[in-house]
Amino acid sequence: MGIGDDAALLGRIQGKLVLSVDSAIEHTHFERDWLSPEALGARALHSAASDLAAMGAAAVAVLSALVLPADVGARELRALGKGQASAAKMLGCVVVGGNIARGRDWSVTTTVIGRAEAPIRRRGAQSGHELWLIGNVGLAAAGLRLLEMGQARARKKAFKLCLEAWRNPRAQLREGKLLVGRASAAIDISDGLAADAGHMARASGKRLVIDEVALDRTLAPELYEVAEFLRVTALDLALTGGEDYVLLATGPARRRPTFARRIGRVEDGAGVLLERRGGERMVLSGGFDHFAA
Repeated sequence: MGIGDDAALLGRIQGKLVLSVDSAIEHTHFERDWLSPEALGARALHSAASDLAAMGAAAVAVLSALVLPADVGARELRALGKGQASAAKMLGCVVVGGNIARGRDWSVTTTVIGRAEAPIRRRGAQSGHELWLIGNVGLAAAGLRLLEMGQARARKKAFKLCLEAWRNPRAQLREGKLLVGRASAAIDISDGLAADAGHMARASGKRLVIDEVALDRTLAPELYEVAEFLRVTALDLALTGGEDYVLLATGPARRRPTFARRIGRVEDGAGVLLERRGGERMVLSGGFDHFAA
């Protein structure tokens, strides 16, 4: 039983419970004129559910805690709820409750409840395994930079693709479940490819080596066009941008699914390295840090 009582009741859930929570806060994660309330509702739910995708879990239910400024009325609230409902339907789950309060700025905190028979962990990467990318990196970071530059209504195709990548991410729950039995480790890319690869490397006690040539083959052509406009490199956006909400995984070559692209390998050692075209290696760091000054 869902909304209508003091709390929701969930029936018996087979497998392990998988839970995660994520917040979208105005002036920290978004500005109100960057996206509609409906898009905000959908984006918040997909970004939270992306953590379940990395665990190979199926989504079951969602709780949403909203803080809304005094100038937000019933119309905006309905639109936000419509976006949440649309995202929940796409992901095969339902919003079962939450809370609403008044505050100075918009805030959407989303708790996702899932289930998994055999959860994939960050810590399972093994030497000799490949490093897989599932989805596109860099586009969302480019879209965010365009928004920060006042390009919210840019009409060029490449610009619109990047804006769409930031505004409308999709939690890859289907792909995550298909990684079960194939991947030895997985993580969702929200803080940037380099940073999240670092999380996996530390958890696994291994070194991850990203192949620049292999990564370059995965990047969307439009990313290079927008990167030139932004006066940055497409590689930098891909490695340190963040908010992609796609998946990074490791596994043996023979088990790589067709939707995954090899971008590197796992070795004995520590940290994350970028192997350049000429064979030289450089240590990677960076990505989004919530506590950076």
